[in-house]
Amino acid sequence: MKGKYRRTATFSRELHLGPGGSASSPAAAPQRLPFSRVTVEDLTFFRKTLPGRAITDPDLVQSSNEDWLKSVRGSSEVLLRPQTTQEVSQILSYCQSRNLAVNPQGGNTGLVGGSVPVYDEIILSTSLMNNILSFDKISGILTCQAGCVLENLSLYLEERDYIMPLDLGAKGSCQIGGNVATNAGGLRLLRYGSLRGTVLGLEVVLADGQVLDCLSTLRKDNTGYDLKQLFIGSEGTLGVITAVSILCPRKPKSVNVVFLGCETFDQLLKSFQLCKGMLGEILSAFEFLDSECMRLLNTHLKLANPISDCPFYIVIETSGSDSDHDSQKLHNFLEEAMTSLLVTDGTVATEESKIKTLWSMRERVTEALTHDGFTYKYDISLPVERIYQLVTDMRQHLGERARSVVGYGHVGDGNLHLNITSSAKDPALLASIEPFVYEWTARFQGSISAEHGLGLKKRNYIYYSKSRPTVAIMGKMKTLLDPKGILNPYKTLPDDLK
Repeated sequence: MKGKYRRTATFSRELHLGPGGSASSPAAAPQRLPFSRVTVEDLTFFRKTLPGRAITDPDLVQSSNEDWLKSVRGSSEVLLRPQTTQEVSQILSYCQSRNLAVNPQGGNTGLVGGSVPVYDEIILSTSLMNNILSFDKISGILTCQAGCVLENLSLYLEERDYIMPLDLGAKGSCQIGGNVATNAGGLRLLRYGSLRGTVLGLEVVLADGQVLDCLSTLRKDNTGYDLKQLFIGSEGTLGVITAVSILCPRKPKSVNVVFLGCETFDQLLKSFQLCKGMLGEILSAFEFLDSECMRLLNTHLKLANPISDCPFYIVIETSGSDSDHDSQKLHNFLEEAMTSLLVTDGTVATEESKIKTLWSMRERVTEALTHDGFTYKYDISLPVERIYQLVTDMRQHLGERARSVVGYGHVGDGNLHLNITSSAKDPALLASIEPFVYEWTARFQGSISAEHGLGLKKRNYIYYSKSRPTVAIMGKMKTLLDPKGILNPYKTLPDDLK
């Protein structure tokens, strides 16, 4: 296996750099760290620990080596699929003793190269850790293993008159452990808040195999440090999340979705302000997309615009317990918005099929972008009034060098998804985008990663959002919990801490 690695390591590094890429790019893969290489003896241990679940068939391992965007590809030759926390503990204890690097992996839906190996790290998949452990129908607290798929959890809860507090476009394949490890935001954050508030407890296996049991189901526990918060958003670099307890809201009896058109982004922001004031407690989502997004949806996915063409579109969702009450509040809001000339056209959906159709106009933008060419994706958090200015400035900055520059995202929490496409991977275009996009974001006190994390691609840009003393403390935490650095190396933290 050693001889084979020497060939694939070079191949892997070339994939990260891209044609004509430069190793000096902050997003490029660093040199491989001096971890051990997998031996026959190692494989014997893994096969004994995980009978039939230590995968070495290259065809089966391949999909776990490549990210969803097909922009990052590792060269791992081993995929491990534990079913229990104890098995994860045995694997990590052994890997630390052997100095073998490990890449924890959930549904592999990440967008920053954080969920796949950079080189030959062992892939530790949680896909078979998919059991629901308990659900309290009174409190709405769900406890489950980390490999449960978000959509499956949603279906389980809906049968019991509850819902998950987060909803993502990738819900059909993403896993709750990965959601927590990346502190995923999604479409319901405006209503239910972030996972830092709804996650009540975690079970985590540390790099040395120690099981950290913080799997509390209490809403109040003020005894000492809240250690679970260290692992939420840590991208698998501090420990492997194996179980989650999460507070779930009741399923709303009344759901409405509105799709509106605006002539200017200023009108869109004023609509948001009006919406918050008039819809109040029933407002659960306020999303936007621009006309370029609509063009891509029309062109590549053949999705028809449900209203007349506009420069900007809004998706509003309300959810409550009284359909008459909610409908009246929504009617009053729409009447005011139209009378005030904030919106020019719109449509309302109350039936589930039409609700899904309207939501698809927002949720399938990412899919449409994949058909438009190679995509450079940026997940930016900004003061709400600055969100679209970045899109406008980027278009002016790039001119004709980009095929498309589009903006969409979560207005309710100031999160812009800026996407730039080109016919193929283009290092010159990337050099024009970065660090411009990060410098612009820092200038307006934004964050370079609102919900996607840093992963491999953005690790060295962390200083645009965090001070050096803050990052240095992060490095000390990493050293304390993972002294050999075997957990998801080359991710999240900048290279200058190594």
